Amino acid sequence: MIEQNFGRSLTVGVEEELWILDAETRELVPAVEVLVAGASDRSLPGALKTELHASVVELATETSESADEAIERLVELRRAAREIAQRSGYDVAAAGSYPTSIPSEQEIAPVDRYREFVEYAGPSARRQGVSGLHVHVGMPDAEAAFRVMETIIPWLPVVLALSANSPYFEGGDTGMLSIRAEVLGLLPRHGAPPAFRDYAEWERFIERMAESGVASDYTSFWWDIRLHPRFGTVEVRTPDQATSIESAAALVRYIRTLCEWALDAPAREFDPSERGVYDQNRWAASRFGPHGKLIHPDRNVALTVAELAGELPIPLDGLDPATCEADRQLDVGRANGLHAVCADLVKRSIP
Repeated sequence: MIEQNFGRSLTVGVEEELWILDAETRELVPAVEVLVAGASDRSLPGALKTELHASVVELATETSESADEAIERLVELRRAAREIAQRSGYDVAAAGSYPTSIPSEQEIAPVDRYREFVEYAGPSARRQGVSGLHVHVGMPDAEAAFRVMETIIPWLPVVLALSANSPYFEGGDTGMLSIRAEVLGLLPRHGAPPAFRDYAEWERFIERMAESGVASDYTSFWWDIRLHPRFGTVEVRTPDQATSIESAAALVRYIRTLCEWALDAPAREFDPSERGVYDQNRWAASRFGPHGKLIHPDRNVALTVAELAGELPIPLDGLDPATCEADRQLDVGRANGLHAVCADLVKRSIP
């Protein structure tokens, strides 16, 4: 049996992945250990941690009672990360990808589990030069968590479209507004989780994979959304990393409200074929962001992202369904080049 710590309904925890760069050249530097060490003697509402690449630092807030409290803590962590970085001639920036970076050339963080992962996944792991915003929402029990996950999965492409913020990769315009979503597709155990009937079936699948030795536990599944029983949460991993704190805040509030709505919604009918609709919508959100059309989860019609978002009884509250942060990156890049995009990311990342 997987350890469970459910019982705190609709609490919020946020994880962000920020780029570490040289303050003058604005090229990435493998300095995560500098930031983690610099945070060790500070009283912060969360932690700075390593990620796969040594040029990325993870910010993880403490568990918060509300989205607003989590956002306040996120602001403090972002400011602390920049202050620590700047002491050593570095800076930080937030985005779903870093425009000028060649991920396969970036150093892997000196942590055994990351090196073991790279040995297993090879080039598909080394290409993971992408960053996401992960939101944990507390659930009252395992069955409620499973029901919420299944209820919101069909709507997650809307979240991806609104959050799209990775149009550049390996020094070029990819033609995708969220190349991050496609890069994640190189990993094993990606996209939406398989269709399960209930929590027990989900648990049996995880245990089978772990007992086979292919995965250590459910944290070795890089799905767009996953249950996190040890934390007692549903973890939504869909969004690109937001640059501005205003965008991050709007996404955190939206995801928390989406989970709140799903907690009281009736369970969806079990229909494994819906994962095919999800895959189509995920691709369209990755390609076009908020400018494409997505298939309605419950009807045979394709709607704009704005129209589909309007089908949910959830306020967008700071999210503009007509645009996304990838649009700004492209506008800056086409006018002034990629180094100007990097400078703009640095400028807008810390409030």
